[in-house]
Amino acid sequence: MEQYIGKLLDGRYEIQEIIGVGGMAVVYKAMDHRLNRLVAVKILKDDYLNDADFRRRFHGESQAVAMLSHPNIVSVYDVSKNDGMEYIVMELIDGITLKQYMDQRSPLSWRETLHFSMQIAKALEHAHSRGIIHRDIKPHNVMILKDGSVKVADFGIARITSAQNTLTKEALGSVHYISPEQAKGARVDNRSDIYSLGVVMYEMLTGRPPYDGETPVSVAIQHINGTPLSPSLLNGDIPTGLEQITMHAMCSDINIRYASITDMLRDMEEFRKNPSIRFTFLPKGSVAPAGAARIQQGKQQDPAVRKKELEREYELQDRDERRRRIWMIAAIALAVAALIGLLFLILGQRGEDPQPSDSASTSGAITTTIPSEVVVPIFIGSIYDDIPKENYPYIKLVVNESSYEYVQDANKFPAGVVFDQRPANGEKVPVGTEVFLYISLGEKTDKMPKLVGYSAENANSLLKALQIELTILTDKEYSDDIPEGYVTRTDPEEGAELKNGRVVTIYISQGKETKTVNVPNVVGASLENATASITAKKLKISSSEEYSDKVPAGYVISQNPVGGTEVEEGTTVKVVVSKGKQTVTVPNVSGMSESAAISALEKLHFTVKINREYNDYVYEGQVIRQSPDANTEAMPGSTITITVSMGPEPKPSSSEPEPSSDDPEPSSSEDVEPSSSDEAAAP
Repeated sequence: MEQYIGKLLDGRYEIQEIIGVGGMAVVYKAMDHRLNRLVAVKILKDDYLNDADFRRRFHGESQAVAMLSHPNIVSVYDVSKNDGMEYIVMELIDGITLKQYMDQRSPLSWRETLHFSMQIAKALEHAHSRGIIHRDIKPHNVMILKDGSVKVADFGIARITSAQNTLTKEALGSVHYISPEQAKGARVDNRSDIYSLGVVMYEMLTGRPPYDGETPVSVAIQHINGTPLSPSLLNGDIPTGLEQITMHAMCSDINIRYASITDMLRDMEEFRKNPSIRFTFLPKGSVAPAGAARIQQGKQQDPAVRKKELEREYELQDRDERRRRIWMIAAIALAVAALIGLLFLILGQRGEDPQPSDSASTSGAITTTIPSEVVVPIFIGSIYDDIPKENYPYIKLVVNESSYEYVQDANKFPAGVVFDQRPANGEKVPVGTEVFLYISLGEKTDKMPKLVGYSAENANSLLKALQIELTILTDKEYSDDIPEGYVTRTDPEEGAELKNGRVVTIYISQGKETKTVNVPNVVGASLENATASITAKKLKISSSEEYSDKVPAGYVISQNPVGGTEVEEGTTVKVVVSKGKQTVTVPNVSGMSESAAISALEKLHFTVKINREYNDYVYEGQVIRQSPDANTEAMPGSTITITVSMGPEPKPSSSEPEPSSDDPEPSSSEDVEPSSSDEAAAP
């Protein structure tokens, strides 16, 4: 379905790439141009567009999920059709699936299991309250965000409870997590989701699903008829209470299983508060006396009561051994008494008075017997300061600096309580044996170290060196101050108290953020408008000027980079602005020699025109005047006219004779008309 990549749906959602493929639909990453955010678009596969049943189910999904609004459920933004396609627009999750997380860290700690399971349960509680069953709960449909929160995705086969049908065509959902009633094709309800969640919890705790086989059918049959191994047999660190919750959710009998996800959540919350709690699940309809539903152990319990309960547990485990030891001790005591009596009898017959001893009076009667061996009592679970040492004269209780340790289960062994002993209780030891007691310091805590400015590698090393169990997540962000690859901040912040199971997020710098933008085309725009367009794109502008015969003054002639180029924000766009047509100031050449005037004007690319005339005041060859006048503006190439002096005008010649007084005066031209011969002779 790659033909959809690059397509714009409803003029709004631009498809970018495929990010997932499901049974009925393909999921794409897309850009919502209206809200400027990335979204996930799920498009029904082409194979099912003509199948009315599949289209109905796809519509059912979109309508059902659109009803849900919960922080642990992937949000639906839009439902639409476009050019024969049917699709829904959903929240795009930045994270990994629980399946991917388990592949990296399996099995998970019981704290992580509880953390994730409670969020899944809350999502299901919200859906169930609106009549919606997920029907496909599995690690692949659970997304883990970078902050450790969980979102349940893909209500792909959810249907409204009031309109459901029995499953007769196919067993929907992954076979490893399918409920027995789904495997049978029987009617399902919210308890099917509870069963699947129990299977997911089982896999988180043990690193494997409860059932596996060579074929899907064989696995489905095991869900119907099988009994899974107890998780604690595969992982001895699982608390009893959490194992009970998991197995009760996985009851193959739907009537024995949790009746609602709310009931399961309630037990999870009680276990979270007191990990030493133990549950007793009674058959449906039975009435339990007060206090029979749950047996609690932990820090809220009286130490003496806790000690007695632990003693009862050990007593049940070692009952036969204790009986054997008691009979052995009794037999030894009788044999010793008989031996002492025989000794006194022999000494009495010899007439000797035996000296009084610890075991006999002066009269020979036995009053006290000191055993050679004793059975070590149980001290685990007792508050050390409250142990009556005088009650144990035949052993020596030893506590030193190395006896005090932090413990993993501080709820079960608060500070000051004995959490271990050597030799163990029930062991038979010689009188006077030292019994080493180990005292809890409570849960180990630490302070969040300073990590800002450290490299990512060093930050992880410092957290791991704290020697407490942390879930370390990393995220990346841009920073103007912290170099790439170094920590910008942490959650929690420096100095915060850290406990086992705490989620710690360290944020790693990607360096300065480099966003790119398209350079606007401003050629032909005024400098003012060009500046506004460029700065609106978070770009800078610099300008220079030059003359132009074509572009009016004040408008952009050219730009660099050119319009449409993709550049980083903050890049400088250089524009050239027109000064209009170029003119030159006409120099003053009056008084210059002709050659000098021509040279000065031609250097400025003027065309020179020369006029000549007589002048009595300007030397020959010098410029008398110019046009246009000096200091006026003229275009290069225009004509400058200069008038050059020819010197004084020449006078008439003096070689002709002066007229004599005897000669008659020439007649006036007004009086005498010249003859044709006279006109021809005129100079």
